[in-house]
Amino acid sequence: MTKNETAAGAAKTADREIFLSEILSLPVMLKGKKIGALSDLIIVETTLIPEVKSLYVKRSFGYPSLIIPWENIQELAEHRIDIDIPGLEAYEGTPPEDALLLKDYVMDKKVLDLEESEVEVVYDIRLVLRNKKLYVTDVDTGKSARLRRFGLGRLTKIVSSDAKDDQMISWTYIQPLPTNIGSFKGDVKLKVLKENLAEIHPVDLADILEELDHDQRVAVFTSLENEHASDTLEEIEPNVQRDIIASLDIAKVVPLITTMTSGQAADVLSAIPHSQAEDILEAISPEMAKKVRAIMERQEEKVIHYTTQKILKFLPETLVEYVQNDYPNHARGKDVIMYIYVVDKSEHLLGVVDLKELLIADDKSSLAAIMAENVITLNTDSTLKDASREFERYGFRALPVTDDENRLVGAIPYRDVMDLTHHFLE
Repeated sequence: MTKNETAAGAAKTADREIFLSEILSLPVMLKGKKIGALSDLIIVETTLIPEVKSLYVKRSFGYPSLIIPWENIQELAEHRIDIDIPGLEAYEGTPPEDALLLKDYVMDKKVLDLEESEVEVVYDIRLVLRNKKLYVTDVDTGKSARLRRFGLGRLTKIVSSDAKDDQMISWTYIQPLPTNIGSFKGDVKLKVLKENLAEIHPVDLADILEELDHDQRVAVFTSLENEHASDTLEEIEPNVQRDIIASLDIAKVVPLITTMTSGQAADVLSAIPHSQAEDILEAISPEMAKKVRAIMERQEEKVIHYTTQKILKFLPETLVEYVQNDYPNHARGKDVIMYIYVVDKSEHLLGVVDLKELLIADDKSSLAAIMAENVITLNTDSTLKDASREFERYGFRALPVTDDENRLVGAIPYRDVMDLTHHFLE
């Protein structure tokens, strides 16, 4: 054995950490001549972690690609890959449809980290060369991985010193979804084990589903038990609710709806097209359908009918001490007293001051100096359902109502919306 052959053998057998981004596009050499570039790695999952079985090599235009078995890799060096094959023709071809291509399979795709119960994007993949075999061990979703992808690998040492950038996810958490979701179409092939999903709170699971692509979202949702699916559906944003329900057979939707309260069912059905909601209402019990319809009709009532003009409002130049010193008189007879609304002379809403902020503010400050300018408002065309969502989202005790020109019409108290419970219909 020559000195070069000894070095090559050592390079292949020594334990090494390799990142996929660092070897993709490396030139593939046969007897010192470049024959193509590494396009992907074909893996097989025979143990807890996958093993690389072949290299997928793309060649210049007009030449067929190559599938090179791992045993024919002579050296995986920093700047090239040396192979040892008797000729090219026997290795020409493309990966079969059931082949698992590592880059195509996971790189730049979304992955569910079951430890953290959140969705991340895979920027790189960690491999380990051990005992003449190449294994896939982790996916990397951190800053270092992004830097490597942009060819800025030297900066990773600086970034990796930050403990917050420890974004490696073990391959044991990366498991393929149903095979009818094809990786070649850009969808993620991930399988979320039912026992793991069952442990995720519906609120957290809703957040996860909202991050996923359509096919993956439906695949994950349909694997849930009915009660868990029903609880999760209630927590999902309306546009995602529509997406999921539109993809399910009515036979699957009806059991989900019937496990909800009438109020919850009304919330979900209000988010989907009227014709589809009617089909579902026709399929559930007449008694429940009657209750749900009554709630849905009430939810569409306009907030303007519940808006009060008995509120505290002042011009922006008003001093804090003026409002503080005579607050009992200012607040007498008002329906909303925990917020001070700041308006100009034309009643345009400029900002809002929370009562707590008013009490601790400097006496000589103006309301303009202490007001919050980014005000969450309702419009005169908003519905009770719109108001309910805003109250649930932000936790305010009242919400101002403005017209199309941002003039303050009044405010609607929390109690006037959230205490309109549906319990009398249950």
